[in-house]
Amino acid sequence: MISVLLRLFGCVRGKGEYEKIDREKCASFATGTGIFINALLFAAKLTAGILAASVAVVSDAFNNASDAVSSLVALVGFKMAAKAGDKEHPLGHGRMEYVAGLIVDMLVILVGAELLKSSVTSIIHPELPSISALTVAFLCFSLLAKSWLYVFYKKVGKKINSVALKGAATDSISDVVATFVVLLSALCGKYFGWKIDGVAGLLVAAFILFSGVKATKETVDLLVGAPPSKEFVNNIYQFVGNYPEILGIHDVIVHDYGPGKLVVSFHAEVPADDDINLAHEAIDRLEEDIHEKFGCLVTVHMDPIVIHDEIVNDMRDFVRNVVAQTDETFTMHDFRMTYGKDRKNLIFDLSVPIESKWVLADAERAVAAKIHELRPDCYAVIRAEHPLV
Repeated sequence: MISVLLRLFGCVRGKGEYEKIDREKCASFATGTGIFINALLFAAKLTAGILAASVAVVSDAFNNASDAVSSLVALVGFKMAAKAGDKEHPLGHGRMEYVAGLIVDMLVILVGAELLKSSVTSIIHPELPSISALTVAFLCFSLLAKSWLYVFYKKVGKKINSVALKGAATDSISDVVATFVVLLSALCGKYFGWKIDGVAGLLVAAFILFSGVKATKETVDLLVGAPPSKEFVNNIYQFVGNYPEILGIHDVIVHDYGPGKLVVSFHAEVPADDDINLAHEAIDRLEEDIHEKFGCLVTVHMDPIVIHDEIVNDMRDFVRNVVAQTDETFTMHDFRMTYGKDRKNLIFDLSVPIESKWVLADAERAVAAKIHELRPDCYAVIRAEHPLV
């Protein structure tokens, strides 16, 4: 059904490998649907809550109102994010989607805090709410509508890789649980006389606050600079592995300028004795192919690596073993060897995981000392660094 709706409204055209997705139309359709459904639920629940004198139902209604406002803010964010680059923002305005998401998250937290306050008041001064068949019908309809909206947001969010819509999906499933709690408290009050309306409202507020804080953290991570997904990085490594001219890559960096706007750079190792023009041609082709495959801007730095010198190869293996003995999580790259007057200079980069307890300077000294201990004729020139992916 969702796929049919997306095609009906022109969000998706074609099928299979010829499928074309209009991201802006998908986002507009999804947020517009969210605004309509949440506004409808707000009106229905508010009416039912007032008639039943239920704080929990009214709280749940205002949760839907905040969701409708959130969808509206997200819609504005999508529109602004779709703007092309200009002089002040050459890489576009994609991060406006994240800014809009942050505003939405803060609104959710604000609503949760207000509902928490009213629920505590209801606990201190409990009242037994009345509930009618109409109220139960409204809440059951809400469960069905929010469950469908969860599936809808999740599918569209996955199709256009939207953090905002994926977050909306999480919020929707939280609302399903929250509405179920509200319905349960109302029925308990009617059939058992339990005055747990305030407690149920408290649980609803807790769900809203938890969802808001979690979503805020995820959005702030994106704005500050979260690492790329392991899947994306692994796909880059596997893709480059198909090029026989490239021995390996390192120093991969991924900059996120908004959904679908990635800038990738890395160092590609090529045989030092290859023709420089042919190697450069291979790098150019690699950049173009990655751009076409992954839809991102790419800059590749070429690192010549000596591979046909047995002395250099043996020394590289020696250094690699020393690095692994120092700490099995360490790796090395960019190895070069030069000859001084009475010593060999071993020059390389040392990669230390960012979660490692090692201080970079201490890691450099430890590896250098071990190399000099085993090979007094060698002097290590090391640059330790944390990988950025």
